Amino acid sequence: FTHTPGLVVVCPRSPLQAKGLLLAAIRRNDPVVFFEPKSLYRSATEQVPVGDFELPLEKAEIVEEGSDVTVIGYGTQVHVLQKACAKAREELGVNPELIDLRTLLPWDFETVHASVRKTGRCIVSHEAPITCGFGAEVVASIQQNCFLQLEAPVTRVCGLDTPFPLAHEKIYLPDVTRCFNAIAKVTSF
Repeated sequence: FTHTPGLVVVCPRSPLQAKGLLLAAIRRNDPVVFFEPKSLYRSATEQVPVGDFELPLEKAEIVEEGSDVTVIGYGTQVHVLQKACAKAREELGVNPELIDLRTLLPWDFETVHASVRKTGRCIVSHEAPITCGFGAEVVASIQQNCFLQLEAPVTRVCGLDTPFPLAHEKIYLPDVTRCFNAIAKVTSF
């Protein structure tokens, strides 16, 4: 859906994000495609304010500030990336900056570009297959706008380019180990 001009495409990472982004989406005059990762229903535990509040649809969130590598994701993949960033801090001594895109169209390229210019390194991760996944759009924009500040190739850690039965979902999806290994590789380039 991100290739359709005029649409807004949203993918929250948590119940709190879902409520704030959904209320903003309902009040928006443009059509909004709102993805709710089904795993949020089973595994997410978080206090959600009872009152009315909105989160900005066009603004990414810097979940964890850092200085050595920019790590970008959206939806439930952000939880995997948080664990990989924590492991990188502990085992590698690197300080990743984690960004949750929240909205894929229009996406907040200003926040992403500023972070990549600061860190000089970047990893983009999502659950979708690597070929034609949204990460390719993010990487292309980073290459075009931040090339001279890059210290290492931008890396994608995504789902595999293969059909998979639900029973093998854990093998297919990018896990903490794959994301951690990408952080290690990019920061040692």
